Amino acid sequence: MKIDGAQVLGTGVDIVETARIRDSLEKFGERFLNRCFWPDEVHYCNGMKFPELHFAARFAAKEAVSKAFGTGIGHHLGWKDMEIRKRDSGEPFVVLHSKGADLAKVRGVTDVFVSLS
Repeated sequence: MKIDGAQVLGTGVDIVETARIRDSLEKFGERFLNRCFWPDEVHYCNGMKFPELHFAARFAAKEAVSKAFGTGIGHHLGWKDMEIRKRDSGEPFVVLHSKGADLAKVRGVTDVFVSLS
């Protein structure tokens, strides 16, 4: 599919129950955080009034990115192969690491767009 002349690889959407993330934070703590998030993501989310809301948004965004790539989370793309950052303007953006960057290169992906809710 092409949008405004750009080739679109795929679209991903995901919704996560905040209670599920809150429960994972309470039950698994640092183990959950280290498995799914980069230190800057943890720092940002923990600095917010309701951290679980921000962790849930990033968790869902990573799931959506993995769906857009058509892989899901697993062998080809892991939680820490993606990082959700925020520009000074407030706009979220995706940074691909390791397998994520490799997969993007192989598939010709130059931009990944994300929206958080």
